[in-house]
Order: sequence, then C-alpha cells, then structure tokens
Amino acid sequence: MIKNLIFDFGKVLVCYDYPSFLRSVVGNDADYPAFEALVCDEQFIRRCDLGAEPFSDIVREAQAKNPHWRDQLQVYHDRQLDAIDYEMPGMHDLLIRLKDKGYRLYGLSNWSDTIYPVMEKFGIFRLLDDCIISCEEHLVKPDRAIYDCLCNRFDLAPEECLFTDDREANIIGAQNAGMHAVLFTSTEQYEADLRQLGIL
Repeated sequence: MIKNLIFDFGKVLVCYDYPSFLRSVVGNDADYPAFEALVCDEQFIRRCDLGAEPFSDIVREAQAKNPHWRDQLQVYHDRQLDAIDYEMPGMHDLLIRLKDKGYRLYGLSNWSDTIYPVMEKFGIFRLLDDCIISCEEHLVKPDRAIYDCLCNRFDLAPEECLFTDDREANIIGAQNAGMHAVLFTSTEQYEADLRQLGIL
C-alpha cells in the first residue's frame, strides 16, 4: 500500500522557462546557443547538482575559462531565483488534499545550493514533511544511492512510495530502487494517475 508520495521539484512543484531566463542573461540571441551549451552542459549541471563544491566556485571557474562570458556568467549566478516563475498550477492545493488524506509528502530533487531561496519564496515547499536535495548528499538522480538515501533517512519502505518526476530516467531510477513511479507531465495527469492507483 502506498503511504508516501515523493516529488521532484523543478517542473513538478515549481515551473521554470530556462531558455527564456538564459536569453535574458545573454541579451543577444546570436550568442545564446554558445552560452546555453556552456551552462547546460551535462557535466556542468552534474557538478552543480552534486554540491561537492559551491555553485559560486563552479561559476568562477567557468568565468576564468570563458572570460568573454564573465559578465553574463555573473548575472547567471546572481539571478538564479529569477529562473523560477511560479508554482506548478494546481499542485499546492493537491498537496494539501493529499496531506489531509494522511499521506506523507517528501521531496527528492537534483539541485545546486541555489535551491534555498527558491524554497523560501514558494510556500509549496512548506507542505513537504522533509526532503533530500542532491547538493546536500553529493548524490544525484537517477543513481540508485539517492533513492536509497531518502528511504533510509526517513525510514520509508520503497514499495510504499510513489515517486513522480518530469524526466523518464529518474522514473526508471526510482523503479530500480523498488518504488512505484509515474512520469509527471501536468497536474491533471498526475491526479489521474493517483485516481488510478486509488490514492484519490
């Protein structure tokens, strides 16, 4: 029986339009592809999410290697909060309903240490009973270890957990860790999945 609902953060609890944010940082559409390639590089993102080094240090290193992007990288660093637009429509009320039904709610997110102002700004995070954030554990989804970390930290049985995320790889990671998992595409779709599972 499912007792615990686990949520990714980005594009599940809060929304962001990263391309628009990056374009506002660069200020020149012609330069956008090169800047996007730099800050959206898979290894760059993984370093940020792992948290083995502060996000600010990673950005300073990028500035040293890319002096032509120094100013833009500083703006990118300073305005991270601006990238998050709003809470996912309908999810705040849905989480309240789920809490009222007695489910425990947890977060499991890949995010750098820039997550803390986001969590302070948006009230939806205060509905969670607790969370695991990659930068604090130096573990990232979809590695099995971060799902095990969540279950061990909060004494959860994997088979009693339903995980949702907007990335298929992370869904597979949760399933490999013994959890139930559904891909998140919208609040309406997630509610339909919950009804099908008998949770709503």
